[in-house]
Amino acid sequence: MSSVIGVIGGSGLYVLDDNEAGESVSIMTPYGDDPVTVYKSKVASHDVVFLARHGSSHGIPPHRVNYRANIHAMATSGVDSIIAVNVVGGISKQMSPGTVVIPDQIIDYTWGREHTFFDTLEKAENHIDFTWPYDMALAKVLAARALAMDLPVTFGEVRGVYGCTQGPRLETAAEIMRMKNDGCDIVGMTAMPEAALARELDIAYASIALVVNWAAGLTQEAISFADITSTLDLGMADIKRVLLATIAEL
Repeated sequence: MSSVIGVIGGSGLYVLDDNEAGESVSIMTPYGDDPVTVYKSKVASHDVVFLARHGSSHGIPPHRVNYRANIHAMATSGVDSIIAVNVVGGISKQMSPGTVVIPDQIIDYTWGREHTFFDTLEKAENHIDFTWPYDMALAKVLAARALAMDLPVTFGEVRGVYGCTQGPRLETAAEIMRMKNDGCDIVGMTAMPEAALARELDIAYASIALVVNWAAGLTQEAISFADITSTLDLGMADIKRVLLATIAEL
C-alpha cells in the first residue's frame, strides 16, 4: 500500500495548494465533540492529507488546539508520515528572521495540555522512546529541498532545538534568557504535544519552521507584529515550495 503524507499547517498556512484546497472531510474522534476537518488531495501522484492546526480562520490559540483529535484524525486518514509547519522566534544567533529551520530536538515548557493517548498503562510500550523527537530521514529530505532552492536554512551541524512554550502570550526577556541557557535555538508554541502524539501512533514526524522575529529581549526594539506579518507572508510562500517539492520526492 502506498504511503499517505500528512501536512499540518501553522500560522499563515491554511491551504497547501492555493489553486486547489482538496476534498474536505470531517472526521469525528474520541477526543472531543467537534469534528476535525482535513483536506485530501493529490500532489505529484501522492495522497496528501492537509490539516490547519489553528482552524481555517486561525481562531484556535496554541493552548486550545485539540492535538489528540488532530493526530487521531490523521491516523484515521491513513497517514504514516507528517510534515508539520511551525512559526517561531529566533534565539540563537543563526536563527535570524526569515531563516528556515529543520529542528532536531524539543524542550517542552507547556503545561495542562492533553499530551498523550495513553491514559492507562496497558503495556510497557506506552512509555515511548522520545530520545529523538523528529524523524531524521524525513527531516533530511526537507532540508535538502530547502537548500536546493537556495533558502537560508539551518540543519545538521547547526542544532535546531525547539523550545515549546504555553502561549498565547509571548515570552518575557528573562524566560528567553533561561531558554537560551537551556540550549533552545528557537521558540514556538505548537511542537508539543503534537510530536509526541505522532510518535505514540508510530507516525513519522518532522517539522519545517519559519523564524519570523527575534525572541523577547534579544534586540533593543519591541517585537513588531507588522514585521512578523511581513516576514510570515514572504517566508510562507517558500515553505509551500519546499513542502510540495518534498512530497514529490518522498
